[in-house]
Amino acid sequence: MHARRALVRRPSAALAGGIVTHIERRPVDARRALMQWQGYVAALARAGWQVREVMPLPGCPDGVFIEDQVVVYGDLAVLCRSGAPARWPEQAGVAAALVAEGYRVARIEAPGCLDGGDVLKHDGTVWVGLGGRTNADGVWQLGELLGPLGARVVGRPVSKVLHLKSAVTALPDGTVVGHEPLVDDPRVWPRFEAVPEESGAHVVVLDAQTVLMAASAPRTAAMFRRRGLHVLTVDISEFEKLEGCVTCLSVRLRG
Repeated sequence: MHARRALVRRPSAALAGGIVTHIERRPVDARRALMQWQGYVAALARAGWQVREVMPLPGCPDGVFIEDQVVVYGDLAVLCRSGAPARWPEQAGVAAALVAEGYRVARIEAPGCLDGGDVLKHDGTVWVGLGGRTNADGVWQLGELLGPLGARVVGRPVSKVLHLKSAVTALPDGTVVGHEPLVDDPRVWPRFEAVPEESGAHVVVLDAQTVLMAASAPRTAAMFRRRGLHVLTVDISEFEKLEGCVTCLSVRLRG
């Protein structure tokens, strides 16, 4: 396997029809979304990541949110089974892309449900959001699959946002960051730091000193820079209208 690769999927022209759950639907400009997606992919490439595009799915509005389709841990890729059946067709092409990158593949089976956006990993612990898209059986199955690899899988309730990583993500040092009004219980995190903007809770760790985040959180970006982090920002406003964030637009393969 090769380190620092990312899987992405081009947005569908039908993007505006994507599912929304916790926000009001707003018009989405598909052309602008494509330009923003290209900017996101370019940012990954500039940071030294090799980008691999998974087969496009014109009939799947949410297909661009590829992170929801798989959880990668070590050399194992666990294909998800979303709690939203309309998203099941998005599995097309994902397994083949992961096998081509050298990963073993397993699957979450019924009655389990799991979305990759509900999974936050750091230093051997895998936190999984329990909410609308992920159920207890999905968490249990993930624990059975990742336990032999040394992972500790822990469920966390999610009720205020779509996914766990819509509420919190982790900085390179393991500090969990979140916009407190959208976090069910900040006390469950050993190290929690509140951020002033909703999208400031969403970071992609690119290396030990670099994070990628949305341009819509400038105060949070400044806060992270004061911590000594190198912060890259991208405009993903069209995807934010569909509860998307920087984490869900790629699957990072760290080797």
